[in-house]
Amino acid sequence: MIFNLEHYIKEKQKLINKYLGIILHQFDKKRELVMAMEHSLMAGGKRLRPILSLASAEICSENFSMLALPACCAIEMIHTYSLIHDDLPAMDNDDLRRGLPTCHKQFSEATAILAGDALLTHAFQIISQPKIVFETYPDVEVRMQLVSKISQAAGIMGMIEGQMLDMQPQIFESGDCLTHLKNMHSLKTGKMITVSIESGAISVGADPADIEHLIDFGDKIGLAFQVVDDILNVEGDPDRMGKSKGSDILNKKITFPLIIGIDASRKFAKDLMDEAIESISSLGEQSTTPLKAIATYIVNRDH
Repeated sequence: MIFNLEHYIKEKQKLINKYLGIILHQFDKKRELVMAMEHSLMAGGKRLRPILSLASAEICSENFSMLALPACCAIEMIHTYSLIHDDLPAMDNDDLRRGLPTCHKQFSEATAILAGDALLTHAFQIISQPKIVFETYPDVEVRMQLVSKISQAAGIMGMIEGQMLDMQPQIFESGDCLTHLKNMHSLKTGKMITVSIESGAISVGADPADIEHLIDFGDKIGLAFQVVDDILNVEGDPDRMGKSKGSDILNKKITFPLIIGIDASRKFAKDLMDEAIESISSLGEQSTTPLKAIATYIVNRDH
């Protein structure tokens, strides 16, 4: 039977969106803060990170969906917070996100900052107190492990440090630019992708050896994702991407195409994809099919 990635993604998006909607419906949607949260969280998006998390859980357990969902939703909330803040005038100063005005353009800069803060903070409430929303969830020890893993990936040991490095292009003026770039994006983008995959496996009580293979997969595909993002920022279709083209050049960002060129960047992304797929080859051909298909999609996507 041929695996249909488009159908798989749509089914998982539907599941994730359902529970993200339930989370938001706990609050008065007439409040500006909640409207801003909903504007960004429910604006569409690929839901790549929670889908990776579900696919990882699916490899390790038949009862993957409900147990992994609290972490999946929390991760998407954290990812959306990072996009809201990334778009702010003090950061990348973008006008479009997911085909809509960025949060600070739709509301105000102050509201956007607070909406991001609210999504980040409430994400950990969702993991620590999942019974508010979910019928099935991991036990308390596993939930505390998830809080530790996700907060580390999102914080000063991961995404935030990567974002800080991205705001300091002067660090590239001395030393190996490519090494700095790989490190920055492994933190800024890669850590949250890797922890998404790891969290899915942890949620269902996966074997530690299997988790290590999945972490290796996540590290490689997370970096590949950013390489492709850099390429699309140069030659992608803004209508397909839902955001402005060429912003990296305007913001004087150091990117893979700038350092090694477009063709070498494409090859680097494909090599990372091949290594990622190989890293989970021992986990079973059929069960790993969704993750392998997603890895291929990440490298070949046009938005």
